[in-house]
Amino acid sequence: MADFNAKDREVHEKKSIFAAHNCVRTLHCLPIHGQENRHRAPLLHRLSHYQTPQKMTDKELVLRNIKKRYGIIGDCEGLNDALITAQKVAQSDFSVLVQGENGVGKEIIPRIIHDLSPRSNRKYLAVNCGAIPEGTIESELFGHVKGAYTGSVENREGYFAAADGGTLFLDEVGELPLQMQVRLLRVLETHEFLPVGSSEVRKTNVRIIAATNRDMRKAIAEGRFREDLYYRLAVVNLHIPPLRERGKDIDLIFRKFALENQERFGIPAIRLTEDARKLLLQYPWPGNVRQLKNVVDSMTVQCENREINAGELAKFIPADHVHTQVSTVRPENLPAKTGSFTQNLDTEALMHHIKELTQQVAFLTEQVKELWRRVDHGHENGQEKGQQGTHLVIGPRNTRPADTEEVEFEDINSEIIGENFSGNTPAATPHTREEAERALIEQALRRNRNNRRKTAEELAISERTLYRKIQKYGLDEEI
Repeated sequence: MADFNAKDREVHEKKSIFAAHNCVRTLHCLPIHGQENRHRAPLLHRLSHYQTPQKMTDKELVLRNIKKRYGIIGDCEGLNDALITAQKVAQSDFSVLVQGENGVGKEIIPRIIHDLSPRSNRKYLAVNCGAIPEGTIESELFGHVKGAYTGSVENREGYFAAADGGTLFLDEVGELPLQMQVRLLRVLETHEFLPVGSSEVRKTNVRIIAATNRDMRKAIAEGRFREDLYYRLAVVNLHIPPLRERGKDIDLIFRKFALENQERFGIPAIRLTEDARKLLLQYPWPGNVRQLKNVVDSMTVQCENREINAGELAKFIPADHVHTQVSTVRPENLPAKTGSFTQNLDTEALMHHIKELTQQVAFLTEQVKELWRRVDHGHENGQEKGQQGTHLVIGPRNTRPADTEEVEFEDINSEIIGENFSGNTPAATPHTREEAERALIEQALRRNRNNRRKTAEELAISERTLYRKIQKYGLDEEI
């Protein structure tokens, strides 16, 4: 008999079953007497086991087509619900947030939604937000114009412009900086954005699908993610179950990877003994499908025996079962020992940095107060000529390039103004900061015989700033 492919075999089986039922009906219509019908009873008994195939429901038909098209293996209820929801939401333009641990296959859901949507003939772009440096992410998403910053020699189109009319998949959206979250929220609300360095508002018609492995509720509570942006993204919220919750799907996926390696490398596929299969199903798979594929690939290459027992399988999976997720969507499903240690370390480190910053701010505040106390009251005891002025220096002198624009004296309390220099002090005691500043510049000019370059170096300011101060206080006419 000729070989049949899967579709032909299914048609052949249906025809055979219907033919058997027709035969049964014919036998029931024959007369019960006569030698020619002596085999009627045994035949009826054998044919009675055939059942008319039940018609597939619409849901089952949709699931079968999606899984066949995208090579999805398994029949887990959580996975089936996610696929059905993806098929339903594809016809709309609502934003979708896909949540799940690393390695569960979140990236397949945006692809399904795009392919089944009216936008399927337009562009689909996938962007990993966690892989883009914070300094360039704004330009990557929204583009920039020529001259927007050093090195921007031409206009560049961002992802929102490139995907106009299509679908933009923002993977690891939980890693976006807070400033970018504000801009993304505006795009979702108004469908408008500004390229970097441009004042021209651009329109965009793009559908946003986002994914994250973080617990978004926890991130919102900790102030790491904006709540209003979360509700904009999660109009439809899809959860992909971790591999440990998919039961017998684990064995099916293992076999799929093993057969793929057989076809790819032309070597016999590995298979599991019963005890190895039990270990496979009991292991929590913290790395999910990605980890399972890694294990199958490793055993395919390294194991000489094609039949893998539990002892051999145990060599390729960690024995401690420690979860490797940075943050999970459903932490209540994790073992009791996972996550808390890393989270405690992060909290302790953060609190330590906050404490250090608080101490530094308090110290600098006191330094600034002392600086102005000395400037405002340094002459109260009647300084005579030759007496040294006392001025607090914060930071090293002459550390800035001469052509660098200097911060104004009045703009920052901790401006470097000089170090313990000698000179004649004016007869009148300065009562304001402007008077004290003028006196300091005048003394420095007199000591350096009106040499502005040396005076600027002594005061640790640029010549340009010194020139503006001289003009401001009219010192060029007096000295």
